[in-house]
Amino acid sequence: MEALSALDRSTLRERSLEALRAAILSGRYRPGDHLGEVELAGSLGVSRGTVREALRHLQQEGLVRPGARGMLRVNSLSPAEVHELFRVRAALEALAVREVIASSGRDSAAAALREAVEQLSDDGEPSVRMEADLAFHLLLCRLSGNSMLVEAWQRLEGRMRVAILNGAAWQAPMMARDRHVPIVEAVERGDVEAAVRIVDEHMTAAAEHFAEASASA
Repeated sequence: MEALSALDRSTLRERSLEALRAAILSGRYRPGDHLGEVELAGSLGVSRGTVREALRHLQQEGLVRPGARGMLRVNSLSPAEVHELFRVRAALEALAVREVIASSGRDSAAAALREAVEQLSDDGEPSVRMEADLAFHLLLCRLSGNSMLVEAWQRLEGRMRVAILNGAAWQAPMMARDRHVPIVEAVERGDVEAAVRIVDEHMTAAAEHFAEASASA
């Protein structure tokens, strides 16, 4: 019976976490919104302790941060933080393309990236566009075979989502399919210099776009 009880609590915690994460990423809760334990517990039908655990996890993901008097709020990024975020991404993904190109599985990696590019769309649901864009870049990191690189990228993923949500900048041109194809083509050619340059330009454009959206939000 104790094991079943523990499983029930774990299930409630995971469901609460998923519900809160989805609410933030869908824009139901906007950057700066206060997340009160009492209100959320009542809405979700769970205990305050369960909500507290879910919020702690979201804080680790970068989606939530303490505000005035320690109250948790949906995270927001300043324009300077957006630029810092994308500089780090540029460094990580430049390393990824270097390692992909240097690997013996470059051809199969390029084919996998080609498939991921096909999932990108210039229109459609905003959430679908964002997921496809992030999936492409995470795949690029995974194909490097460097688990530490992947872990570092994933630790920033919550903030990446916040950067996009801050200004609701869904029509960002760098999320389009044609902005990702040159990365794949450079990998196919085995052109390290071009691949690194394209990734850097891609991230610089993203930083400028989302920083401007964040400043005007």
